[in-house]
Amino acid sequence: MSKHVSRTFALTAAALAALATACQPPADKPAADKAAAEADGKTAAIAGLETEKEQTSYMIGMDIAKSLDPVKDEIDLDTLVKAMRTSLEGGKPLLDEQQAQKIRESFGQKLQAKQIAKMMAEAKKNLEDGQKFLADNAKKPGIVTTASGLQYQVITEGKGPKPKANDVVRVHYKGTLLDGKTFDSSYDRGEPVVFPLGQVVPGWQEGLQLMPVGSKYRLWIPAKLGYGERGTPGGPIGPNQTLVFEVELLEIVKQ
Repeated sequence: MSKHVSRTFALTAAALAALATACQPPADKPAADKAAAEADGKTAAIAGLETEKEQTSYMIGMDIAKSLDPVKDEIDLDTLVKAMRTSLEGGKPLLDEQQAQKIRESFGQKLQAKQIAKMMAEAKKNLEDGQKFLADNAKKPGIVTTASGLQYQVITEGKGPKPKANDVVRVHYKGTLLDGKTFDSSYDRGEPVVFPLGQVVPGWQEGLQLMPVGSKYRLWIPAKLGYGERGTPGGPIGPNQTLVFEVELLEIVKQ
């Protein structure tokens, strides 16, 4: 069974476990205070959910639905509710544990195959889009393409020294996808970042070594010099995506 599927089913259990924990009164709360709070508390009026039990049930249903969203197209809702009702009421399920495990494994393999196919299609499209963009971008005035395929444009040329591969640098930057969507920005966080140059993606390593301190460059980083075929799993960068960075080299940090 894939980790993705395991996480999907685990989310429901985790949500319910968290709910149970949240419903526990603090251990150090005096019983008298707890009783007074319960006596004073009243169920807030919500249209269609008149009682506390209805509201709680609906909230749990929303949490379960969120946890199942990744597999919603594979679910027959009536059958799912039927299984939950049978289990909660202590009825006899239509599947024994051996049958359930066999279906669970088969379902996991199916989801994994779909996920791989989707990722491969996305990677192919992103690679083609990136190659076309970079080919067109290379023809524009002021754009320099290096032997590796990195492209850059000088926005401001500094007067300081250029960092070496083993230096630590302090920079401000903004990273976007080709559609202009920002996925990371030190400007938004309000403070520059410090890092060893040898610990970032190859496109950054090459690009920063071209920049004198005090410079601001725009970098276009092809997938092979960025996050490659995997992108950032679970993160904002898809497989084979070309990235755009505006980078200010503020300082070479002394060791």
